[in-house]
Amino acid sequence: MMNIADNLAGIHKRIELAMRKAGRMDRPKLIAVSKTKPVEMVNEALSAGQYDFGENYLQDALVKIDQLSKSNNKNKKIIWHFIGPLQSNKASQVAEKFDWLHTLDRLKIAQRLNDHRPEHLAPLKVCIQVNLANESTKSGIHPTKCLEFAEKIMLMPRLSLQGLMAIPKRLTSFDGQYEQFMQLRQLRDDLTRQGVGVPELSMGMSQDLEAAVCAGATMLRIGTDIFGARN
Repeated sequence: MMNIADNLAGIHKRIELAMRKAGRMDRPKLIAVSKTKPVEMVNEALSAGQYDFGENYLQDALVKIDQLSKSNNKNKKIIWHFIGPLQSNKASQVAEKFDWLHTLDRLKIAQRLNDHRPEHLAPLKVCIQVNLANESTKSGIHPTKCLEFAEKIMLMPRLSLQGLMAIPKRLTSFDGQYEQFMQLRQLRDDLTRQGVGVPELSMGMSQDLEAAVCAGATMLRIGTDIFGARN
């Protein structure tokens, strides 16, 4: 039987070893990707001290958010990250229920998120999704369009631009993974030099977290190695 607490401990150990290899002291934030998993598994992770959760599917996520807001965990601040593709007709629900969106790549969606973010909540934290290799099967904007897009987002008062996100090609070699992640880091650093400070790098999953940590990831999106394969 799966022990989520043990799985989380194993992930943290992998992160620590990767940090040591990279010679870095700042620990990246672990986002437990709970998509398709039942609320009981989220509760197990909460009991183990995990408070950041990532969801890809809005309707499934809203059920969990509602159930957990009514449970005994209401005194624990759960941070909800939406990390899947977002349709414009669902943007208002993400704006109302989530703390983060990692997959922003269209101005129309940015405007809807801004318009629907409740005034009593802090601005929605967002990351721009970048399509590093211009893959037709993946969402995200071209790296050359990031600066212009970022500058437009920064004019929206109910959004807070935090960083960049990418889902690179699935590679098995550490060097190949590392090279892809460094492309996103370089893009982030280029934006910073151009006056757009976006400190966060949302990159790295179960199979490549070590390379992501070594390349400077600040947020890791880990699902399979915590909760098991997707249902």
